[in-house]
Amino acid sequence: MTDTFTGDEARPIRVLVVDDQFLVRSGLVALLRAAPGMEVVGEAADGTEAVALAAKTRPDVVLMDIRMPGTNGIEATRRILAEASDPAPRVLVLTTFDLDDYVYGALRAGASGFLLKDAGPERLLAAVTAVHGGDALFAPAVTRRLVEAFTRTADGPPGAATPGLGALTAREQEVLRLVARGLTNAEAADRLFISEATVKTHLNRTMTKLGLASRAQAVVVAYETGLVTPGSTS
Repeated sequence: MTDTFTGDEARPIRVLVVDDQFLVRSGLVALLRAAPGMEVVGEAADGTEAVALAAKTRPDVVLMDIRMPGTNGIEATRRILAEASDPAPRVLVLTTFDLDDYVYGALRAGASGFLLKDAGPERLLAAVTAVHGGDALFAPAVTRRLVEAFTRTADGPPGAATPGLGALTAREQEVLRLVARGLTNAEAADRLFISEATVKTHLNRTMTKLGLASRAQAVVVAYETGLVTPGSTS
């Protein structure tokens, strides 16, 4: 039976694959090309090539290897998002270890999430779909655990500069604080006695004001500005 799509659903998710290991990259490309609703628009072996191809092909999602010689995944993520026209692609980082300062640096630079390289094919395809749709890739507590692990150091890894929070209203700061502590939008709404849609509105305005590319990046900013401190629960 043939699936029927209407409107935007007819458009496949356009993916750029970036990995310096040929066999890994080829495997990812083959998997994506075999999956319905996915289209591989390019593949790159290093960060510099990834930046050029992202500008040329304008993918929806970039599968980004993090540790590469030359321009690594952190710098490539930062440059791709800085140079992208609207809408910017979502960057999904591929990593060997989840508690990795390189991954933290990529989230700090605007990546939307990360996925372990040993994740199965179904998990990978689900992650690409989730990131493309703007959904949370994993429980907020996972991002919090990673961020807390690397904001205990003075400088942190390289990435985008941390913006100040002066442009935010008191309510926007309150929503950001709860999200950074690992609460879902629904849980934050219950805590503040407002609707989930209102939480989303405040969070979207916060990201726009601070020039942030992802929810994960907003969590990083909340910790780096001191709005939330590692280990805090209230």
